[in-house]
Amino acid sequence: MGSQEVLGQAARLASSGLLLQVLFRLITFVLNAFILRFLSKEIVGVVNVRLTLLYSTTLFLAREAFRRACLSGGTQRDWSQTLNLLWLTVPLGVFWSLFLGWIWLQLLEVPDPNVVPHYATGVVLFGLSAVVELLGEPFWVLAQAHMFVKLKVIAESLSVILKSVLTAFLVLWLPHWGLYIFSLAQLFYTTVLVLCYVIYFTKLLGSPESTKLQTLPVSRITDLLPSITRNGAFINWKEAKLTWSFFKQSFLKQILTEGVYDIVNNLGSLVARLIFQPIEESFYIFFAKVLERGKDATLQKQEDVAVAAAVLESLLKLALLAGLTITVFGFAYSQLALDIYGGAMLSSGSGPVLLRSYCLYVLLLAINGVTECFTFAAMSKEEVDRYNFVMLALSSSFLVLSYLLTRWCGSVGFILANCFNMGIRITQSLCFIHRYYRRSPHRPLAGLHLSPVLLGTFALSGGVTAVSEVFLCCEQGWPARLAHIAVGAFCLGATLGTAFLTETKLIHFLRTQLGVPRRTDKMT
Repeated sequence: MGSQEVLGQAARLASSGLLLQVLFRLITFVLNAFILRFLSKEIVGVVNVRLTLLYSTTLFLAREAFRRACLSGGTQRDWSQTLNLLWLTVPLGVFWSLFLGWIWLQLLEVPDPNVVPHYATGVVLFGLSAVVELLGEPFWVLAQAHMFVKLKVIAESLSVILKSVLTAFLVLWLPHWGLYIFSLAQLFYTTVLVLCYVIYFTKLLGSPESTKLQTLPVSRITDLLPSITRNGAFINWKEAKLTWSFFKQSFLKQILTEGVYDIVNNLGSLVARLIFQPIEESFYIFFAKVLERGKDATLQKQEDVAVAAAVLESLLKLALLAGLTITVFGFAYSQLALDIYGGAMLSSGSGPVLLRSYCLYVLLLAINGVTECFTFAAMSKEEVDRYNFVMLALSSSFLVLSYLLTRWCGSVGFILANCFNMGIRITQSLCFIHRYYRRSPHRPLAGLHLSPVLLGTFALSGGVTAVSEVFLCCEQGWPARLAHIAVGAFCLGATLGTAFLTETKLIHFLRTQLGVPRRTDKMT
């Protein structure tokens, strides 16, 4: 498979991811609005924060490292060993769900059972749902490695929609069930998700006429189950060591990035999750498939190296523009967003300052996501281990800095400490990218350079919207607020128009890779 074909599939995967994120957020927003009419905000809060955090942390610690390691390299490998390695996520998930469940029940404060009943059952079922989802991990990785885009879209969309329907039905007819409703719905969601992948591969492998069977490394559904390979090795130890390196890195990242505050975190990171996460996930697969891990750029196929450099440059430019837009306009519209979201209770306190600080963090988050998705796809195991050592040293300095900044400027200090942490990680990745391409004619870091005209437009927009906020927001009533929104819309339009005229290379990339529908009937 050529690098251009892989690029096209990665772009379609990113586009589908963006659409899925929008769909999920819209469904979640509407569902929460409906649920709050029947259940207490305390129950909804426990589900959205405590139980969801338990579920996501279990999955992250159990599978993130396996995904990164097993999606690296090409499809030419002993897939039996790779699939065997992926099945280890299940016992690992059982361990983490039990360990974290014990922390949630024994070390963290347990909600008042009169206000939030069945909390222990909720912890057990959310942990179980994470383990159930891990049963589909070998199927998911195989689908991602072969870029089965439509399968992911259908499976995740169907699962979310059916979960939402079940939740709404139970809330409407059995509201007294409380946490039972969300726990059963979550377990139902993961079960449907796994069944979608299992049923798809069962039907695909049972159809000899399918053209995809020529590219798949398995011929029967039983080939996806754990087995002893021909050479007697259960797993590929090179992949296993790489997984261990990524696990240490994931564990440290979880510690370093956990904790920016509830509502501000949800509002501030919404666009980051909508835009950046699907791009990072999809293009990590692209870089991992196109580049040979740990091999010098001059020793690889130069066409692939050139394509990877061009894609990295465009992604860096996209991340920088999106992050700058959020930062510049977020500063002037944080107070208004919080006022609309939660009224004077949020907009009159420290909320606006927190959200403005978080807008700066989102800029760094965007750049870091792109640089690390390339870096982790190209690093050798030894380089990943060295990176982990730096992360370990960074963790201690981050804790000290968090303590000092929090004492000095409160909650904002914690966000600033996260910005420092993210800046160090970006610097590491930029140094790696510079070394990787220094002996080649390609300069992908040029994606971090913007034209002076566009920078001037950003600065002017920031100044105009800041003045608009002073005079129009947020105590002069809705006419003034609408005027402030209109000023922002005009400045945003001018900024995007300037970007369209000056960043022609990026516009061409977006049009050719993300904006043009491809005519295909295949499940790719």
